[in-house]
Amino acid sequence: MGEEFIQPAAVREITGLSIAALAQLRYQGRGPKFYKPTPRTVLYKRSEVVAWVEASAQTRTGTPSYA
Repeated sequence: MGEEFIQPAAVREITGLSIAALAQLRYQGRGPKFYKPTPRTVLYKRSEVVAWVEASAQTRTGTPSYA
């Protein structure tokens, strides 16, 4: 079997972001890569969510890397 797909509720557990915040990130094109196999279904790959979080690592405060 291939990579594990997860639903937004599982992404919320990993990231601490609300479902609404994830929806806004999708709309803005700033969140983790997502998949829509049907118009009402949103899925993520666990490894891509973790990679997205890890890519936001900071070594100091100040201007965020995503700005």
